[in-house]
Amino acid sequence: MTLPAAKVDVIAPNLKKRVSGVTSTIMRLVPLQARQIAIAATGPAIPPGIPQIPLRDLVTMPRSGPSGRRVWHARRNNEMLAGLALKYLLGKRLALVFTSASQREHTGFTRWLIRQMDEVVATSTRSASYLQRPATVIYHGIDTETFAPPTDRAALRARLGLPEGRLIGCYGRVRAQKGVDVFVDAMISTLPDHEGAHGIVMGGITDQHKDFVAAQKAKVAQAGLTARIHFLPEVTPLDMPLWFQALDLYIAPQRWEGFGLTPLESMACGVPVIATRVGAFEELILPDVTGRLVTPGDIAEMTAEIAAALAAPDRVAHWASACRPHVLDHFRIEGEADKLIALYRRLLAR
Repeated sequence: MTLPAAKVDVIAPNLKKRVSGVTSTIMRLVPLQARQIAIAATGPAIPPGIPQIPLRDLVTMPRSGPSGRRVWHARRNNEMLAGLALKYLLGKRLALVFTSASQREHTGFTRWLIRQMDEVVATSTRSASYLQRPATVIYHGIDTETFAPPTDRAALRARLGLPEGRLIGCYGRVRAQKGVDVFVDAMISTLPDHEGAHGIVMGGITDQHKDFVAAQKAKVAQAGLTARIHFLPEVTPLDMPLWFQALDLYIAPQRWEGFGLTPLESMACGVPVIATRVGAFEELILPDVTGRLVTPGDIAEMTAEIAAALAAPDRVAHWASACRPHVLDHFRIEGEADKLIALYRRLLAR
């Protein structure tokens, strides 16, 4: 859906070809925000259904937007740099916004870029603490209509070819950073004492991580658990809600994370979460209400928490009942979109 640049008030650049979490955020938000404000994405690989303007039109677009100036909402260093070039080299009237999910010390160059922004958004209070300047905290939200509890979990599992019993999932890119080995080791220790329970590892595997994945599968085979710890191929984003709906418990064992949407997606489907204290997880999960939090990389602690959950199904059911209301109250994508639009309108009105 190509729009004329002259009619756009807000530009959301996605200057990266490979799909990432940032890309997914932009593709989810822009169509929703476009119902309330003249916004368009731009970049080298924007899907056809997303409101967008071609990259080449940035150079020739009118200096001012329909509201006098435009908002340029960057989420990466190269996008901040591009906004500065448009503003100061080409004379475009832009208000520059940057969203940061990073939870580490920024380089000197990144800090300089951030200082040039008119407004900064952080996706969590922890991310905000690294910015060295005031920031507005706006949490990511999810589509709670798509991510919702199933009407018939048993029928869904049969359709997906999944076994009966208690299913414990770990989804996302399969690599050490994501803590998949912690999940596998915890499952190897836990499953022999809990007949009928299964673990599911599912996600994308890049060439550089194939040896890591092979090592995890070898551990499972050596433990004689190949039939109970399942390594499944990545599915499309459209199918992901089904795989959360099929679970009894979700594990987010990351060693590092920027924000991390999977716990929200799981809880929206009524599935409680055991997660590490990384990313925004401490701000998403209510301990002993919607799940538990553990130390990243601590296999013994993760094992103990999973074993305790499997030994107390009533407690897990209680967590499950609290999960979706918690997400509906605090983490709907409509809330994220509305807060960003309010920020855009303040900038446009200046």
